[in-house]
Amino acid sequence: MNTALVKAVSGPWQRGLQLLEALQPLALLAARIYVALVFFRSGLTKVRDWDVTLALFTDEYRVPLLPPELAAWLGTGGELVLPVLLVLGLGGRMAALGLFVLNAVAVISLMDVPDAALQQHMFWGSLLLGLLLWGPGRWSLDDWWLAPRWRGQQRAE
Repeated sequence: MNTALVKAVSGPWQRGLQLLEALQPLALLAARIYVALVFFRSGLTKVRDWDVTLALFTDEYRVPLLPPELAAWLGTGGELVLPVLLVLGLGGRMAALGLFVLNAVAVISLMDVPDAALQQHMFWGSLLLGLLLWGPGRWSLDDWWLAPRWRGQQRAE
């Protein structure tokens, strides 16, 4: 193999990879904000008309294993609290996991999900899965505030 060609390609390739790595915190923050807005707005909609929300959980949403009123409270609470934690990146993986579960339950509990809505849920789920697997990133309270304290506590033990 021609080493000059490898060197000529390797340098720009490495710089490109460094640029992509540098953009990772921004991409993770954008994913956190996007998904959080979707769920937070949904929670606000539920709070605005609680009677309609209860009716939906009673008649339309078939949440397995939970009474409709409890499912409404838990779902709405999760849609309002977890997105805030996700945007802050505080307990970011747990917030992503909670929203991932809410998203999955929403798909499971609806009897007939239109294809466009299913595609949205799949997109949100894939973003949440990525945040669960890779964490909220450097621009998060987990990384900036919590992780240094956690590492310091582990060293002391």
